Amino acid sequence: MPTIVSGTVPASDLALNHSLEQLPELQFEIERIVTSGDDALMPMLWVRGSQREDIERTLGADPTVDNVELLGDFEDEWLFRMEWVDHVDLIVQMLTNSEATILDAVGQGTAWKLRVLYPRRSLFSKTHDFCAEHNLAFDVSSIRELDEDPAGRYGLTSAQYEILAEASDRGYFQVPREVSLAELADELGITHQAASERLRRATDALVEDALFVDFDGFD
Repeated sequence: MPTIVSGTVPASDLALNHSLEQLPELQFEIERIVTSGDDALMPMLWVRGSQREDIERTLGADPTVDNVELLGDFEDEWLFRMEWVDHVDLIVQMLTNSEATILDAVGQGTAWKLRVLYPRRSLFSKTHDFCAEHNLAFDVSSIRELDEDPAGRYGLTSAQYEILAEASDRGYFQVPREVSLAELADELGITHQAASERLRRATDALVEDALFVDFDGFD
């Protein structure tokens, strides 16, 4: 069964640790990543949090990367392509030996947060064993199997999925609203307070899952 694993890896165990140390305000977000031989990766990634000149100078001095190329300048964020030539063993293992797809990867401060899709949960065991054998830290925060329950696919509980689906179907999110929260609560057989809290938590969970935000060490 396909499984999504989310967790953090120390920046020192992946590429760009030098840049993150030199410019702590930087944030890297991978747009796409592919393998390039056995000892290098070629990601395209967004860089935010500093000035372009400082970013280019720091990347040029980073020993974990090579062939840095600026692809796009969007005033307060920049799209780069580069080769990762050091500290890439874990990512290569995920992409090749474990047949994984890296859905999201964000680096900031002292850590990278990864969200990785494995075709089968058993394949994550290969990554787990690899980390143990090579003294790498992959601090897993969640493991979610993508079963037939639509709630699980979006990181929601069944109750949270129910209220979001009902709210959308009844026009709660329309402007103006076509149903009140009190009416939703009555239809679901719960109190107004319970409906409000459930809807808020469901929205938070959905946004966090979609936008990959709100975890330790990141703003």
